[in-house]
Amino acid sequence: MDLFNFRSLVILLSAAGCCNGQSVLPAGPLEGVQGKNVTFKTLIMPTDVGDFITVSWNFNGGSGLVPVVTSAPKGETVGAGYAGRVSLNSSTGVLKLGPLTAKDSGDYAVTMVTSAAVQRTGVTALKVLEPVTVVTINSNLNEAVEFNSTVVLTCSAKGSFLTYKWLNGTAPLVADGNHVTLSANATVLTVAGVFRKDLVGPIYCTASNKLESDTSAPFNLTVSYGPENIAMTVTPTAEVQKKGSNITLTCSAQSSPAAVIQWIHNGVPLNVMGPKLVLANIAEAQSGNYSCMASNAKTLRYLESTTAKFTVVEAISGTKITGPNGTLVAGNSTATLICQASAGTAGTRVWLKNGVALSPSNRVVVSADKSSVTIKPVQKEDSGEYQCKLTNAVNTDSASLKIGVNFGPEAVSVKGDTAVEVNDRVTLKCTSVSLPAATYTWKFNGTRTDVMTAEYIIEAAVYKNTGIYTCEASNAITGLSTAVAHKLSVKEEGTLDNGLTGGQVTGIIIGVIIALGAIIGGVLYMRRKKRQVESPY
Repeated sequence: MDLFNFRSLVILLSAAGCCNGQSVLPAGPLEGVQGKNVTFKTLIMPTDVGDFITVSWNFNGGSGLVPVVTSAPKGETVGAGYAGRVSLNSSTGVLKLGPLTAKDSGDYAVTMVTSAAVQRTGVTALKVLEPVTVVTINSNLNEAVEFNSTVVLTCSAKGSFLTYKWLNGTAPLVADGNHVTLSANATVLTVAGVFRKDLVGPIYCTASNKLESDTSAPFNLTVSYGPENIAMTVTPTAEVQKKGSNITLTCSAQSSPAAVIQWIHNGVPLNVMGPKLVLANIAEAQSGNYSCMASNAKTLRYLESTTAKFTVVEAISGTKITGPNGTLVAGNSTATLICQASAGTAGTRVWLKNGVALSPSNRVVVSADKSSVTIKPVQKEDSGEYQCKLTNAVNTDSASLKIGVNFGPEAVSVKGDTAVEVNDRVTLKCTSVSLPAATYTWKFNGTRTDVMTAEYIIEAAVYKNTGIYTCEASNAITGLSTAVAHKLSVKEEGTLDNGLTGGQVTGIIIGVIIALGAIIGGVLYMRRKKRQVESPY
């Protein structure tokens, strides 16, 4: 209000006797928002309520006094420009004005006259504030890279006497003066070397004055980061893998946007992209070192995983023992056993005979690589089942072969009576040890007989059967023959001693000695008992 207008208002109020009492308006200024209503309250005595004859409000916006509204006994008069915008309580002098416009800012004076002609006056100022609207956050970047980018956020709004605050989610965003800083009026937020979590709140800007506030739309800025924490796994995890099996490798890394994964074999990038590498029906050529490389097109950063190494080994199969084709004869033949597999490479070879580890000797020689066994010369004890076990890192395979060594005949003998009586039945039995089983021929007193079995039987002996019986055992494979002679005597009936044999006589003598010993022992025992009765001490 300029000095002239103020003096005019004072003169007006003085003429009405305004200076005789205390102001009826609260201390100002009063503030209101454009487009909304404001209420001018009064400070009057309870005894004065309803006792006013006239109530008059005037406005001075810098261009002179302007009547707002007057209440008198003849009715209410509303000033130009205030129709429909004012409401006056004539009992209390309270004025409601609105909706407010920017032109409503200025000084307002009230004069109230009681029935006793006492005047109550007051002056106050009204500030009409522009409403808080269009709160907006603008960024200097659409995308940011962690650690590299500096992000500058600017908050703008429409309104009067505005102050600004920043929120990260629901919590106030605090500037540390280094990483995060605010301009003097807090409209500019600067994040230097932005971190991935700095701007994911989301971020809000609030603009406010004493009467109202408004908040921006949520703001999120994508911060690219990584790759980091790269990890690779291999399934199955064994360092040695069986040829033909399936292996799955997976790779992961923390990155925004998601990292691009490329696979590397023995230092050479493969034409395979993605987090999974499947090696199906794997071959030996795929052995070696595997790793994965993660890259981020936004950050332009790369990261390689640690290396996983595995070896592909073909399983051993088709194991076979090749043995001698011809007939083996003890003492003459040589046997060579060769163990081979149709697939796979053996790391170790073990030879067994009849389930027990084969022991080398001066006759049994195992080759340096244990692929063959040579027996020279073979003996009968070399017969049996030979087994070869081939082992590598993924499996064991085996084969077996039975060989037989022909020998003999050995231990040829004839069992039977050496003396018989006329008409006795005679059985002579020839035995031997031989492979294959021996064939037998018999001679009587040097003359070949027709008997070609192991037994020579005479149903009823006669005197002329007395003589030398020779059994000859032969082995057609070894070409060996062994003869054994047996003497038989045929005697007159009843001339052979059929009494007790020597063994029977010996048994009877032993029994008699034992019985005599028992009798003598009993007699001595009775004598001792008798002496004890006669002389107890």
